[in-house]
Amino acid sequence: MKVATAAYPLDFFESWAGYEDKIFRWVDEAASHGADLLVFPEYAAMELSSLAGADVAKEVETSFHAVSDRMAESNALHAHLASQFNVHILSGSGPVFDKGDRPVNRAHFFAPNGKMEHQDKQILTRCERTPWDMVPGGPLKVFETSLGKIGVLICYDSEFPLLGRALSECDVILVPSCTEALSGYWRVRIGAMSRAMEAQCVTVMASLVGPAEWSEAVDINTGMGGVFGPPDIGFPETGVLAEGALNQPGWTYADVDLDAVAHVRADGGVLHRSHWPEQSPRDSEVTYLPMK
Repeated sequence: MKVATAAYPLDFFESWAGYEDKIFRWVDEAASHGADLLVFPEYAAMELSSLAGADVAKEVETSFHAVSDRMAESNALHAHLASQFNVHILSGSGPVFDKGDRPVNRAHFFAPNGKMEHQDKQILTRCERTPWDMVPGGPLKVFETSLGKIGVLICYDSEFPLLGRALSECDVILVPSCTEALSGYWRVRIGAMSRAMEAQCVTVMASLVGPAEWSEAVDINTGMGGVFGPPDIGFPETGVLAEGALNQPGWTYADVDLDAVAHVRADGGVLHRSHWPEQSPRDSEVTYLPMK
């Protein structure tokens, strides 16, 4: 299959038609390049808050409610486009209020057959905890699709190996991200590449890019698209299948061979995925030796 991963700039919209047109153009472009799976980044849904006006979009709390209020309409649009263009789409995540009075960070996944599921962020960053007061969402999921088994680790989640291990049956793990600084981008990228190495799978990282001064929540964004695999048999020696240009909006494309994933898992130069259980009990039997 061919994957398309977005370096996505946020826009301020005066009307729903403007938002609808933008999403259509992005999906149309990726589909015209033969993409089967499209990945939008974390917090790409924040541009929905602009539809409620500048005052609402500026403040974190009011913008979160505005995004959540529009999420059903956005989902209907993405579901329609997934069917129209015969593609799978991970839409940009955003705050959703469905667990009491505080929001989760949720990305929705759409299949061309009309089915829709979602993945919530598991581990929150410092700003998501305080001052945003978000809450962790539901459990990790494996989406069994016609393209293979697909999982999602939203941004910070990709930096935790045990979450990656929970998705070790996946052929592809999607990593939608939103990072303000270059250091944040590299933390998520290193996490995505590490998960590809450990699970001997492909990871697909999408990024928000560029300024959005109209939003306190996502005013500065740094990143680019990237597709990574294990640096082993059947994959590039760097592990990098494709990468975009830093802070340059657009799609990054890569061809993903699931036979290569199966082969490297069965007979790679190393077998991280199979050898994972050998860490136990060694990981709990550390001996401290006085050397002073």
